[in-house]
Amino acid sequence: MATPHPTDRLRPGRRITGCAAVLLPHTAAGEVDWPGFEGVLARTVAAGLTPAVNMDTGYVQLVDAPTRARVLAIAAQLAGTGFLAGAFVADRAGDRYAPHAYAAEMEAIAGAGGVPVVFPSHGLNALDPTAWVAAHEGLATTCDRFVGFELGPMFVPYGRIYPLEAYRGLLAIGACIGAKHSSLSRRQEWDRLELRDAERPDFAVFTGNDLAIDMVCYGSDYLLGLAAFAPDLFARRDALWAAFDPDFYELNDQLQFLGAFAFRDPVPAYRRDAAMFLQLRGWIASDAVPDGVPARPEADREVLASIARQLGVVR
Repeated sequence: MATPHPTDRLRPGRRITGCAAVLLPHTAAGEVDWPGFEGVLARTVAAGLTPAVNMDTGYVQLVDAPTRARVLAIAAQLAGTGFLAGAFVADRAGDRYAPHAYAAEMEAIAGAGGVPVVFPSHGLNALDPTAWVAAHEGLATTCDRFVGFELGPMFVPYGRIYPLEAYRGLLAIGACIGAKHSSLSRRQEWDRLELRDAERPDFAVFTGNDLAIDMVCYGSDYLLGLAAFAPDLFARRDALWAAFDPDFYELNDQLQFLGAFAFRDPVPAYRRDAAMFLQLRGWIASDAVPDGVPARPEADREVLASIARQLGVVR
């Protein structure tokens, strides 16, 4: 049977599930800006998107455990049971997979009312495909709902995209309700959509492709760092698609321009652009980022301001 052409998968009018990875703002003094975080989190919830905290956009690899715990507590307070959170295990290259540490993180998130996202680690992503699936099967015995996560090496040094057959293994795990796919490859995501449609239609393929945010047109949902810049505009875009409104395309193109600029190499530096953009919008007080985030030139601010004006969010 011939492989369907991607355009055969277009699904106009589909209701999109949108999740935004929330930025964790910092002050110029290098401290977490807790009021700023509460503000962007509240705006995300008000827009109708599901916030995802303690993700890469929230510097999960760079902040300490007490900070992650406070982020989780604030998410529980402001979003109730409607949030995702990264189940992050800090390890080093060469460390073994730590199932008990993952289980403890997932139990804490579920106990707070959230849905855990199994954040990659050196140990987890060093497993071969069969063992990687088995690790997720084991986590399913400690948590009744979780989201898997394929994260490419352009985001983190221990990133890895597994073969499609391993993805099939995730589909067979009932507690795994979906998986974020961050390869930045349309083809690999289309393959996952085809497999999902054939074997488990209720499984959510959350695109993490900030360079192709129109993957939602083909059946993906999303969990995007780019949505942190403008959860309100992403919600508007999604509503236009559900309403068969052609204005979807213009807004999507403008948001994609922002994504192409902010997520250029080095990709992890997008978080500095996010801080600049949110500061331009007046949502946070400082565009500071913690140590360890790659730099962006100051000239980015002028480009981001131009994009913000085109989007109508600043004058």
